[in-house]
Amino acid sequence: MIRASIVGASGYAGGELLRLLLAHPEVEVAQITSETYAGQFAYFVHPNLRSQTMLRFNRLAELEDCDLLFLALPHATAMKRIEGFAKKAERIVDLSGDFRLKNPALYRRWYEIEHPAPEWLEHFVYGLPEFHREELKGTSYVSGVGCNATVTNLALGPLYRRGLVRETVIEVKVGSSEGGNKASDASHHPERAGVVRSYSPMGHRHIAELHQELGLDPAHPGLHFSVTSVGIVRGALATCHCLLHDDLAEKDAWQIYREDYGDELFIRFVRGKRGVHRYPEPKLLSGSNYCDIGFAADPEGRRLIVIAAIDNLMKGAAGSAVQSMNLMYGWPETLGLEFPGLHPI
Repeated sequence: MIRASIVGASGYAGGELLRLLLAHPEVEVAQITSETYAGQFAYFVHPNLRSQTMLRFNRLAELEDCDLLFLALPHATAMKRIEGFAKKAERIVDLSGDFRLKNPALYRRWYEIEHPAPEWLEHFVYGLPEFHREELKGTSYVSGVGCNATVTNLALGPLYRRGLVRETVIEVKVGSSEGGNKASDASHHPERAGVVRSYSPMGHRHIAELHQELGLDPAHPGLHFSVTSVGIVRGALATCHCLLHDDLAEKDAWQIYREDYGDELFIRFVRGKRGVHRYPEPKLLSGSNYCDIGFAADPEGRRLIVIAAIDNLMKGAAGSAVQSMNLMYGWPETLGLEFPGLHPI
């Protein structure tokens, strides 16, 4: 049993992380912090946790030493205090973007900041177990993953490892929870409800993670990425139009993905020839750590459409963080993450 604390536990990702850790058989949640809600019970902010915990939020100044520290803070916050956090715990899992990129210059390009602790970047392992499982087993520091990057990386990884793709056009549709729990003009109900809004047709910061994890040349990536807000709360759906060098039959694509993901515990293949649910759907993954992947092949056009779905707060944030923690400690990878999702919802 380890003692873990969550810094920034009042946000959506922090609350989802708290939900998972409270049910984890190897974790005792020692403290949760929030400057805004200090002194309040956790269930005041996360009402789904009523009767699950009597923890109250502490201020960051009250943070005590623990075995593992989860950081669920806004971007560009943990990077300024990493030295202090490292003194509080031997192991850290950060959910933000502060340690995702290996090249500090990329923070100027994609986050418009100068990284204040570039020497720490090499200590963090990118927290996507399907790409970095062995590294995660031996690390003390895990970085967060971008939810849009995660669903896209998992969708495209097998094709890019084999050099099959000439160019890809990607459209990711996302729910409102991706914007966090801070109100804005864009999140005001009359402006957000029922929306289909292209908010990042180009230049989304998660592109940097795609370049890094898929091994692309940033000068000539051959990858075009757009993100659209839609009228759901949870979920990310990536539709990836992969223009291939050569013809690829759908059955051969399935073989490729089975080779890479056949033993993956949180990758599910969706292949329906009839019925309603023929392709991946984020709605069916709410609360789960799964990534569902499916295909549609256009062999005459040398095009494979890869469709992938996740819950952005789970596989795109808290779920991957817990999965990475399990690897760090040598526990079963599925521990605390067995929930399959709901239907109907």
